[in-house]
Parts: sequence; structure tokens; C-alpha cells
Amino acid sequence: MEASAGLVAGSHNRNELVVIRRENESAPKPLQQLSGQICQICGDDVGLTVDGDLFVACNECAFPICRGCYEYERQEGNQVCPQCKTRFKRLKGCARVEGDEEEDDTDDIENEFNYMGRDKQDMHQYLAEAMLQGHMSYGRAGDMDMPQVVHTMPQVPLLTNGQMVDDIPPEQHALVPSFMGGGGKRIHPLPFSDPGLPVQPRSMDPSKDLAAYGYGSVAWKERMETWKQKQEKLQVMKNENGDKDWDNDGELPIMDEGRQPLSRKMPIPSSQINPYRMIIIIRLVVVGFFFHYRVLHPVNDAYALWLVSVICEIWFAVSWILDQFPKWLPIERETYLDRLSLRYEKEGRPSQLSPIDLFVSTVDPLKEPPLVTANTVLSILAVDYPVDKVSCYVSDDGAAMLTFEALSETSEFARKWVPFCKKFSIEPRAPEFYFAQKIDYLKDKVVPSFVKERRAMKREYEEFKVRINALVAKAQKVPEEGWTMQDGTPWPGNNVRDHPGMIQVFLGQSGGHDTDGNELPRLVYVSREKRPGFDHHKKAGAMNALVRVSAVLTNAPYLLNLDCDHYINNSKAIREGMCFMMDPLLGKKVCYVQFPQRFDGIDRHDRYANRNTVFFDINMKGLDGIQGPIYVGTGCVFRRQALYGFDAPKTKKPPRRTCNCLPKWCCGLCSGRTKKKTTKAKTAKKKMSSRRVDAGPPPLALEGIEEGIEGKEPEKVAMVSEHKLEKKFGQSPVFVASTLLEDGGTLKSASPASLLKEAIHVISCGYEDKTDWGREVGWIYGSVTEDILTGFKMHCHGWRSIYCIPPRPAFKGSAPINLSDRLHQVLRWALGSVEIFLSKHCPLWYGYGGGLKWLERLSYINATIYPWTSIPLLAYCTLPAVCLLTGKFITPELSNVASLWFLSLFICIFATGILEMRWSGVGIDEWWRNEQFWVIGGVSSHFFAVIQGLLKVLAGVDTNFTVTSKGGDDAEFAELYAFKWTTLLIPPTTLLIINMIGVVAGVSNAINNGYESWGPLFGKLFFAFWVIVHLYPFLKGMLGRQNRTPTIIIVWSILLASIFSLLWVRIDPFLAKSDGPVLEECGLDCN
Repeated sequence: MEASAGLVAGSHNRNELVVIRRENESAPKPLQQLSGQICQICGDDVGLTVDGDLFVACNECAFPICRGCYEYERQEGNQVCPQCKTRFKRLKGCARVEGDEEEDDTDDIENEFNYMGRDKQDMHQYLAEAMLQGHMSYGRAGDMDMPQVVHTMPQVPLLTNGQMVDDIPPEQHALVPSFMGGGGKRIHPLPFSDPGLPVQPRSMDPSKDLAAYGYGSVAWKERMETWKQKQEKLQVMKNENGDKDWDNDGELPIMDEGRQPLSRKMPIPSSQINPYRMIIIIRLVVVGFFFHYRVLHPVNDAYALWLVSVICEIWFAVSWILDQFPKWLPIERETYLDRLSLRYEKEGRPSQLSPIDLFVSTVDPLKEPPLVTANTVLSILAVDYPVDKVSCYVSDDGAAMLTFEALSETSEFARKWVPFCKKFSIEPRAPEFYFAQKIDYLKDKVVPSFVKERRAMKREYEEFKVRINALVAKAQKVPEEGWTMQDGTPWPGNNVRDHPGMIQVFLGQSGGHDTDGNELPRLVYVSREKRPGFDHHKKAGAMNALVRVSAVLTNAPYLLNLDCDHYINNSKAIREGMCFMMDPLLGKKVCYVQFPQRFDGIDRHDRYANRNTVFFDINMKGLDGIQGPIYVGTGCVFRRQALYGFDAPKTKKPPRRTCNCLPKWCCGLCSGRTKKKTTKAKTAKKKMSSRRVDAGPPPLALEGIEEGIEGKEPEKVAMVSEHKLEKKFGQSPVFVASTLLEDGGTLKSASPASLLKEAIHVISCGYEDKTDWGREVGWIYGSVTEDILTGFKMHCHGWRSIYCIPPRPAFKGSAPINLSDRLHQVLRWALGSVEIFLSKHCPLWYGYGGGLKWLERLSYINATIYPWTSIPLLAYCTLPAVCLLTGKFITPELSNVASLWFLSLFICIFATGILEMRWSGVGIDEWWRNEQFWVIGGVSSHFFAVIQGLLKVLAGVDTNFTVTSKGGDDAEFAELYAFKWTTLLIPPTTLLIINMIGVVAGVSNAINNGYESWGPLFGKLFFAFWVIVHLYPFLKGMLGRQNRTPTIIIVWSILLASIFSLLWVRIDPFLAKSDGPVLEECGLDCN
């Protein structure tokens, strides 16, 4: 993947491919040869060792052999040097083979016992190459420039420089299996011989030692005895330690920190969690007695009010249960970054950390400022991770030339910014937020040149901002003929709804170097093809296009997606995620690692609960103790195989114990039961074998193909498997072949030019037609909140997710602090939940029989059903005003027992909240803001989401959501006080007005009716004030800025003025007294 390849634009359907170069760009330069020696067996370059030195296979004669031939000869050949006949010794980084001597001074535990892992990985690589063979030219015109794919069968030459030994024919040479001969034509030749073909014998020279042929080593018996003694010694150590501190394979004890787990689970202390669980059970009991009283004691003179209130309260109770019980098992996690480095980053050796592809998505540069996107990209390029394992893909779904030019400027500025960040280890590594920090930047900086270089870098960044802002100002007015590039070529994306796919590699392997000469991570610009008449599926479709492009170009086994306004705040965030993904005990079943969302630029009081602390610090910790948190759309590290719709690996269960009972009738029952289970197992096995290609990983399917299925020829099965894979993943042989590589990696047989052409193919607008993309593969379609749906499908496949909260927040973003924008954001989330609820993917009826746990299902049900709470909430908030205006109430006069249940319920509600804040660490102000905005959003955004969702699903009326603003005014919190009228403000405004009128009317009525009416009034007033207090932030946002009269004074002034006005009318001192007769007691008893 060359950085100087230029902008590649094209359309697969129209058979168009254009490469646009800039004036100052030149053709890519070939890479320098690292070593000059040529392997005397295969003719390839000898290469370097893991320590960077020239590879030497034989320490006796230094005969030039490459690493591939050396490893093959050790594993499959006669294990001796072709020149001096000395037995090869195990070199560092190579797997141990039978016959190796003990090396006490070599600590290479990761590779020494890797008997099967490397072979399996090589086999998957070979299967992918074989899958690619014969498919690179699949009927498209204009493929003359593509390289001819050679046969990938490993040709093993003789270890004698091609010379015959003692007139022995080559096909009969020792340990070289014969791939020739009869048998049918293979669709995919595999790197091992067909067991059906006999291995032809070979002749041997009696005068030579058998060791020269790989047989009969004299020391073999002694080595086997030594190995047996070692195994017995390890078994004794294992028994003495009680099976503790041992790896899964049970072979080696964990003796140093590099072999310790990379993370650990920390349950909440029992002193905090047990009282919390007890109060939940008590609250359940109290709720039961409360509803027993409410249902059996109706209010006859206000039956309608009573019925509405009971229905609403029952709904609230069900909603509370759905929200509460997924928080039953909260946990916290701790990572060990030092152990990750010890295990995968050995000194003097290349890093063994897994590669990762990072996705940044943007749509409209006028609503999502390019400077914000540039800061996100810069924080990615400067991340603390091996540069050769980081690739950043930016999706421009608006095909804006402004985004393209801004990204070009960003790639140039990164050459100066990245070395500055890594030299001085600064945090955060987004320049806008680093230079805006109000801290002592000289603290802990002992390098004398830091101050000087920081000032110079700040000047560079200010100049960079000027250039970006100039681009934004220029983009405000679009020319009539459209935008043109520097060489006069029209911009391919001038028509946003009709343009070809575009790919530009800004930083790559041959052109991405900083000012110090160090390599930079890859930076790739991607804009997928768009044509009229196609459903492009908004953000979910853009993310799936990035998945395919990245698989073709880099194919990292892990992905990290970020919104354009979420920058990396902790440069070690990727390492935090890898502590879970690469953990040998935990990682294989983890589909993604979710980080909490943290935000900048929010006012100190967080008026509209933008931080959402209760959800991220309470609910998500609870889900992590079950099957993992839900996916929230950004700040998430994915396993690529999980996005492909594969099932999670199954844990092997121990075999059942046989029945040893004496009575024959018992044995008969047991045998009968066993036969039934065997029959069911066979039926299930047949079903699983029929869907293995659809659900299981392709390598397993292809292994099954090679082994053969009863009643079918392997060739036919292979063709069926290929057809199903193409139906699932699309008609791209390169992409389909990449799915076979479970550990990632690119295909060696494809050239960069062919890969870029294939990348254009996979982002074409019709590529997903008649495939499983958006249904079973990638981000799932069908909802504007594709994040919840995507995570739900993964959990249904048996995967688990992890919630990671590092001490320093991993990512930070910007939130819409304006009331209208905040309500529109909540509307979008709620609308997505309504769409999921009305679809086939509703958690109430989808995913049974899979791997989804029932508590996790409750959380997903709650995540999709919560917008419907707006209907009873809106009715319940209207009841206080109705009660105050009519003089009726929703409950009859309370007895002592009834008062006890009401009081107990209120105490349990408050106790649950207090204990929840205690174990989670959430402050009471954050908890209270969350309660307030739950009511504000419930009576406004959630209610409109239900209406719009019903119109969209039932009537087909589609509604578009507004992209929330990502950049604010220069004045601090200026956007907070901006007032933007929207229909979402009508319901909460109405509730505020009618409840205030009800308070005034109720107080006036009590004054008119005397002392006896004040008692019943207190309950109604409490009910009304409950609504007003929860809507108070909304009222504050309606009234405006802080420098005006305080809101609380205005509210109380209106209330007190109304009350005193009515009192004045009631007892007017200036009213003339009546002139009627004065009555006095006469003292006579008239009776």
C-alpha cells in the first residue's frame, strides 16, 4: 500500500478506474534490500532474525539458507545442514521439534512450545492464498495490468542445491511427499499430501549414516527419557501447588510476571453490594404489597384518575425491574500494561502485538468541523503503539473536497506533531486539547529543550489552524462548475448523491515518515460509491464499507471505531483493549471491548445530563458482570471475526460419567436415555454441519471440506462452500480469502495495484446486494441506532464483551450542551430503540437458543422498550394538575397500614439510590441530574420517537434526524444559553404551565374552603411539585442566560404573587363593612 499512489477513484459496475496524482508526486520507490545473501535452496532472500541480525541457520559452516527452508527442514526434513551434515539447532523464535536438546540459557517460552499454533496459522494463510488463486480475474474487463497469480503450492527443493544424490530420483527423495499422481482435480490444493495416495518408497545409501536421512538418531532414546523425567517433575509441581497459577494447557507453571494474566476482575466489596441486593429484594416485596393495596382500594368518585394512575404505576414497576436486575452483578476490571509489554514486546525483537485498524466516520464538514476531525486523526497517529501495526481509515460519507483537503493538511502536520508527542510523552495527543489545558506544562518535564520545542509546535499548530479555517471559509461558496483539484481535474464527489468510490493513501509504508525519519502509521481516505436508487444505510453502511476496505488493504484482526469528535485522550488506550483481546485465557471469546464515553466542554453543573454518568458508571458495570456491556457506537475495540457473524468458540465440556449401577432395570433406563440423547445429538450434528459454512469460521468449514463429507465428493463440497462464502461476504475473492485469516494479515500473492482495484470494488454501491451484509455480517441495518443492534447480534452468537475503565479516560468527545440539540440527540437514540422494538430483532422474541444470557436479554429489552415509558409518564405528570383543578385525588383516604406501605416504598426508593451511588462512586448531583433529564426526555423526545417510529414502520413515513453540532462558539458555554425553538419543547412546557396553574388553583381553593381542606391539599401539592422539580432544568433552559435574574426567583415570584393576590381578594381590608343588624345573645332558652 503506497502513500504516493494518488487518489484512486472508480466504479466497479461501470468498469472505471482513475488514478489522480498531484503535481509534486512521483512514482513509488522500491524498498531497499535488507540483506544481500540468497538462499541456496529456494533462491529467496535469506532475511533477518527476530533480533535484526542476518539469519544464519547453521552455526558450523554458515551455509546460506532462508528461515522458511530452515523451519521446513527441521519439521519435515532430515534436520541436518546440506553442506556439513551437522544437525540444526533450535534458534530463538522457532518452535521446538522432536530431538532438540535442552537450552537452559534460552527464554523463548512463547515460540518454544508452539507446536500447532504456527502450523495452523500457516495453513490458514495458505488456504486464503489458494482461495484467491483462479479468482482474481473473474470476468471483469481491463485486468491486463494485474499480475499473474502463481500456483501457491509449496515446492520443496532438494537440500543439495538441486543435485542428484546417488542417482536417487527427486520424486523419491526422503521426506518429500508426492503431490503428483492420480485422484480427482482439487479445487483448493492443501499443503499436505492426500492420505489416499501412497507415499512412494525411496532408496538409501548403506554407507551413509541414517541421521543424514532423518532417521535413527542415536541420542533419541536419551532425549525421550529426559523429556519424560521433565514431564513427571512438572506434574509433581502442579500437584503440590494445587493446580494454581497454571496456564490452560497445564504444562508450564507461571513463574514470572510476563506469564501472569493481563487483566483481572474485581468484584464490588460485599460490604457495599450485599446491602444493595437486600434493599432490592425488600423493595420488590414492598412493591407487591403496595399494588395489593392500590388495586383493592379504588377511588369511586375519581375512578378514571385512579385507573390511569394504577396502570402507569404498574408500567413504572415493570420498567424498574428491567433496569434494576441487570445491575445485580456489577464488577470492575484492572489491566496490567507492563505484563502486556513483557509478554509481547521482548527487548531486541519485533513487537508481537496484534495490528489494529482504526475507523473515523464523518459526513458533513460544515456540521462536523474539519478541525475537530483533524484532532481525532492526529491523536490516532500519535498513539503509543507500534507504528507498523496501526492503520487509520477516515470515511467521508459526504464526499466533500473540504474533508479531503483538510486530511491532506493533517497528514503533513502529523510529520511534525507525532515525533513531538512521542519525544516528550505528552497527554492528550490531540493538539487543540493539549494546548488548551490549564495546567503547569513544565511539571515533570526535565528535558531542557521542551519549552522551546513546545512553543515552536504551538506556532506550527496555529498556522495549521489558519490553513484549515481558510479551507472552511473557501468551502462556504461552491463554484457553479463544481470543485476542481490542483491539477485541474474535477473533484469526483461534486455530486454528493452520485459519485464513484474514492481511496487516497496519505501515509503508507513508503511515504509516511516524520521529520525525524521514523515511520508513521498508515492514513487512508475512503469515500464509498453512491448512486441514485440504492439504499446506502447511512452510518452503518459507511462502517461496513470501511470493514471491507481495511480487510483488503491491511486486514488487522482488531478494529477500533471512533466518531469524528472523539479523540484519543489516553495514548495507551489501544494497549488497554489488547490486555483483554490478547489475553490467552479470556480473549478468544471477547467480541469487543467497550470504553465509557467522557466529554469536554460541558458546564460544571451538567444541566442536561450530557455526561450520562449513571449509565456509564452504574448500568454498564452491572452488564459487565453478566455477558458484557452493550455497544454504544464509539470508543470500541472489535474482533474482526465477530463482525463477520461467526459464532463464539465453544467451551469443551468434560465427558459424562457412565452409569455403574447394579440393577439391570436401572442400566436399561440409562441405556435408553443414552440412546435418545445419541439420536438427538446426531440430528443436531447434521443440522450444525448443514449450517457450518454459514455460522462457523471458514477455516473450519474448509477443513471439513478436505476431510470430506459422507456421500459427497470433496470437489463438490468445496464448490458449495465457495458459493456460500461468496453469498455471505460478496463477490470479492480478495475479501473472501481475507476472512480465512483468523489472525489477520494481507495476502502475499496480490500486488498493491490489484489490492487498490479490489478496494474500489468492495466499496461499490451494489456490492452488498444479495449478501448477508447488514443482516448477519458487519454493522446491522434496520435502525438509526445500529450500535445497539450490532452488539445484540454478537451476544446472540455467544460472544461476550468487556467494559474497560482506565484511570485516565481513554477517549473524550464533545456533547451538544444546548437544550434543543440535546433533545434531538435523545430523539435519535429513542427512535432507533422503537425501530428495533418493532422489528424482527426485538429482544422479546429474537435470539432464543443462542448464547444470550437471560439477564443480558433483560437489559436489551429495557434498551428497546424505554421510549414507550413516555406515554404513561406523560399521563402521570398530567394527573397532579387535574387533581388540583378538580379537587379529586388518585388515592382514597389512607389508613395507618396504607400509610406504612407508602412510606416504606419511598424509603426503599431513596435507599436504593443511595446504595447505588455508594458502590459505583457516582455523586448525588449526577444521580439527580439523571433523574431530572429522564423525565424531561421522557415527556418530549421519547414521546415523539414513539410517534415517528409508528409512522415509519406502519405508514412508511421516513423521518430524518438532525446531526448534532460538534463545535461550539468561542465563548465558554455560549451554546448552553442559545434558544432554538422546536416542537420537542411543547409537551414539557405544557406540563409546567398546567401544573403551576394547578398549584395556584389548589391553594386558592384551600383558602376559600377553610382549614379542613388543607390536609388533602398537601398530597396533591407534593405530587405537583414532584413534576415541577424534575422539569426545573428545562425551565431554566427556557429562561436563558446566567447574567439575568435567577430562575428560582422568577418561579417563586410568580407563585407567591399569585397566592398573595388571591389572599388579597379573599380578605381585602379596604372592603366596606356590612350595615346589617348586629345580632347579640339574648340569654333566653328558646327551647
